[in-house]
Amino acid sequence: MSRRQRENLEKIDRSRVYELREAFQLLKELRPARFDETVEVAARLGVDPKKSDQMVRGAVSLPHGLGKKVRIIAFAEGDAAEAAREAGAVEVGGEELAQRIEGGWSDFDIVIAHPAMMRIVGRLGRVLGPQGKMPSPKSGTVTPNVGQAVAEFMAGKVEFRVDSGGNVHVPVGKASFAADKLVENTTAFLDYLISLKPATARGTYLRNISVCTTMGPGLKVGYES
Repeated sequence: MSRRQRENLEKIDRSRVYELREAFQLLKELRPARFDETVEVAARLGVDPKKSDQMVRGAVSLPHGLGKKVRIIAFAEGDAAEAAREAGAVEVGGEELAQRIEGGWSDFDIVIAHPAMMRIVGRLGRVLGPQGKMPSPKSGTVTPNVGQAVAEFMAGKVEFRVDSGGNVHVPVGKASFAADKLVENTTAFLDYLISLKPATARGTYLRNISVCTTMGPGLKVGYES
């Protein structure tokens, strides 16, 4: 551990639950890396992901975006394909695009699909699923409004789903963002996450929340909607 890392850790009170703005201001001060790190929020939920009715999944538009360019591909034909290209999709297609992915191509972040194209996309589940890129109606990535969906994700809409341990991880911006913008992005995400609480979930829903940067330590934060 470097001297700077030790000094940064000394500034953190592990026993504290920080207020959001205070946590982001502290993370911005620490900034152990020389690049503009991604800021991430992690939430542990009181759900059982093994139960289909407690699978939390969705997508939310962050008011200040993510501060990075995302590569989006779209499965669409005709007017929907043209709308996807105009909105900024890096690749648009059908069978040939599916074959490229089956061949190992994965240089993209998000997949948007028109419902009519799911006959092709469906077989890519074993490839896209483990990467967290399989399109789904719940996350807004299977939609007849392909162009609009591409534009929204280009502008900072983020997709998420609970993992097997009941945790959700979402990027909410860059360390260079003002603390207020990080707070507003995080609030938008957490408010939406709370709205997705399954009716069958029992006990505390938001059990733990923490924020961190790519190379920095995690800080526990409190939140009330």
